[in-house]
Amino acid sequence: MGKLIYGHDASIDVEDRLLAHLKLAVVAKLRRDEKFTLSWTHENDGGRSTIWVHPAIPLQFKFDGSRAPVINRAWVEALMMSANSTGGLQMVPEPPAAPAP
Repeated sequence: MGKLIYGHDASIDVEDRLLAHLKLAVVAKLRRDEKFTLSWTHENDGGRSTIWVHPAIPLQFKFDGSRAPVINRAWVEALMMSANSTGGLQMVPEPPAAPAP
């Protein structure tokens, strides 16, 4: 279980595989100097949280494992589609990988 550390006091536990895919989507948005919301549900109490992601706020992706996972392009695209929507980036479940050409 990795962590997404945002600002100086916000830390979100995120499974390493999801975190690797989230990182790609978040970095793509921030490279374009785009601001957006990131929302997730709490596993233990059923609640939910949202943060405003801005390029000026420190952001760290801390992975528990040392090996990078194989990236599912379809998942990155699904995350980017949600990030570009009015609802902001949602931690959507992994879709099946697209077949190789």
